Parts: sequence; structure tokens; C-alpha cells
Amino acid sequence: MNHATPHVGAPTRTFTQLLSSTRRGARLARLLAVTELRRWGAPHDLTERAELVVAELAANAVLHGRVPGRCFRLTLVLDPTAGRLRIEVSDARGDLHPRIATDAAEPDALRTGGRGLTLVTALADHWECVPYPPTGKTVRAVLSAPAGEARACRAWAHGAGDTGAGAARHPAGGTPGFLWQHA
Repeated sequence: MNHATPHVGAPTRTFTQLLSSTRRGARLARLLAVTELRRWGAPHDLTERAELVVAELAANAVLHGRVPGRCFRLTLVLDPTAGRLRIEVSDARGDLHPRIATDAAEPDALRTGGRGLTLVTALADHWECVPYPPTGKTVRAVLSAPAGEARACRAWAHGAGDTGAGAARHPAGGTPGFLWQHA
């Protein structure tokens, strides 16, 4: 009897970190995301776009999703075979959902805020907001590597690269209490 043999691709890489709901936590989310994507060998263009998306989503979690005493969660999931990265930022404020500001609703072209999700929309393939039980929300963005870089990502995933697992301190000596979690 002939059966289709499933193609075993490169393992999906996952990173999850709880961060304080402060400006420092948002900055650390961006730095950790870039460091992790570089360690995984993610394509340069994908890493650059992810840096901006993480910065915007983390800033939104800190500014609009903050509940005193509660952290926000950053999750990165890289599928090197598909050349796709999923970024998730979860916060404790499920009652406030993100929306893109329209020019008609806010005509002030000189305003200093309100453009973050427009940037996320431009950089990501798509994004969405889903409930994060019991009372929070997760803003999820999916980014794909350009075709040429996706092939390089697949080649890297099947050949070389770090396969380590476990938890390690931040490479710059670490912030006490912050661990990287690798899957």
C-alpha cells in the first residue's frame, strides 16, 4: 500500500518572554526580538521589519494595555521552511482593542501618535487582535520573508545553525529576572 510520506521540514523556532509594562520593557522586547532572530539566522529584511513591528506592538501594550502589576508577553514563532514569522504581543487590557486612526477621524497631520498600526499594516502580511484569556488580548502580526530570502532561510534551517534549547541569560549580562526561553 502506498502512503504519502509527510515532508519533515526544519523545526519551528519559538521564543516567549514576559516583560514589564514599562517603556524599558518595550525597548527590551525590541532588542530581544532582534537578538533572537539573528541567532536563528532569520533573513535580514525579515529581521528589520520584525524589529519595527515588535517596537510598535510593545509600545502599544505599554501605553494602552497596561494594568498596574501586570506584564506583557512577547512571542515569536519562526517557520523557516515557509519563511514566515508570527509576532504576538499579549497584554492585560482585553477591553481596549487596537484600531487604525483614519485621516477623517483625526485630521491633524502634525500629531505625534496614532500611526503605529498603520506602520504595522504596511510591514506585515496581515495582523489581527484576538482574546487572551481570561481578560487580555493578543495582537498578532504575520511577516513573510521575500522569496529569495525565504529560500536562504530554508537552506540555513536544513543545514547549519544553532540547535540549542533551554534558557540562557541576556548576552549583555542580562537584566535580573529576565530569561530567554527557547523551544
